[in-house]
Amino acid sequence: MVSGWAGDLLLGGVVLAGASVQRMAGIGFALVTAPALALMLGAGQGVVLSNCAGGAISAIGLAATWRQVRPGAMLPLIAAAACSVPAGAWVAAQLPEPRLLAVMGTLVTVAVLLVLRGARVGALRGRGGAVAAGAASGFMNAAAGVGGPALSLYAVNAGWTVREFVPNAQFYGLTVNIFSLFAKGLPRLAGPAWLAVAAALALGAVIGHWAADRVPERRARTVVLLLALGGGITTLLKGLSAL
Repeated sequence: MVSGWAGDLLLGGVVLAGASVQRMAGIGFALVTAPALALMLGAGQGVVLSNCAGGAISAIGLAATWRQVRPGAMLPLIAAAACSVPAGAWVAAQLPEPRLLAVMGTLVTVAVLLVLRGARVGALRGRGGAVAAGAASGFMNAAAGVGGPALSLYAVNAGWTVREFVPNAQFYGLTVNIFSLFAKGLPRLAGPAWLAVAAALALGAVIGHWAADRVPERRARTVVLLLALGGGITTLLKGLSAL
């Protein structure tokens, strides 16, 4: 891990990239940042920081889109996530660092491949599908910081449009990350690191908002997923090499 001001700049750069793509595409913060943060800060603190910053950038995006949230559709997802977050937090606390890195890398890699394929799963339709997706997402968010892919798969199978997905994904991201932080606590960072994260979130929100109207949505999501796939594979290999 790089320390000092260089480490803070690197940390800020990772958060900036995640915040930009999240504000632009409605999803992607954790996919882009969680593997990198885990390698920089350790799996435990990397996931917690991903939860904290991911919730913050979701709140920023939600400020402009909250009127488009569908509370009735989100309730089963959020209720299921609230039940599974403690299990994910417990798993993250119990696993040794190399195994947690391997689990994170596996979850990210498999989830990204499923989303890239646009997998159609009959069990992810209707209220039962919402409960299944919420439970999987809550567990993955608390254990590995990546709850978004399960929500994306549910949205694909439920036939949500992009216009419907973005505000509801931001609402869900804010809520499930709050659940995860209650279960695990806040990240332990020094003051300069917090400043770098806050500045990166603010700048990323501006960049993402600017890019949202200029970058085709399909291209943006493909880039996000390919970056996440690379990060997931790297994290998996890092964990396996340390076993």
